[in-house]
Amino acid sequence: SVMRMGQRSNEQVEVVSTGSLGLDIALGIGGLPRGRIIEIYGPESSGKTTLALHAIAEAQKLGGTCAFIDAEHALDPGYARKLGVDVDNLLISQPDAGEQALEIADTLVRSEAIDVLVIDSVAALVPRAELEGDMGDSHVGLHARLMSQALRKLTGTVSRSNTMMIFLNQIR
Repeated sequence: SVMRMGQRSNEQVEVVSTGSLGLDIALGIGGLPRGRIIEIYGPESSGKTTLALHAIAEAQKLGGTCAFIDAEHALDPGYARKLGVDVDNLLISQPDAGEQALEIADTLVRSEAIDVLVIDSVAALVPRAELEGDMGDSHVGLHARLMSQALRKLTGTVSRSNTMMIFLNQIR
């Protein structure tokens, strides 16, 4: 269907706080929007995972169910707990390959039982063919194709399920 943008001007977007009042105000809607795919990117050790964990903690405070796909195998439960995350009720997966991580994400989103899903990180979503290949093998465009296909598949499902999906990514 087609409509004028002004016809939807009063639509309220559900949000989850970032845990930072200043950032929530700067975002203009009071936090991060639900039902959307969000990418948080920056240099190494710039606070991307910390920001995502704060969003998880805020969603859990509201009774939400959250999941963390740890493709980097670097999640520190002690640190997450200090940030307010209820790690006992956080779903965690540490997949072996990019395809596995994105299939898990798709399954979780389709379940409509997840409020916030974090994938840490896009750079660590290595395609299976690259993992199983020899050093020096050329796998040009494999990662880009994997991500492109996943985003096409996930975008509508994320919107329908009202899940907030956060991808963390590094600037290299």
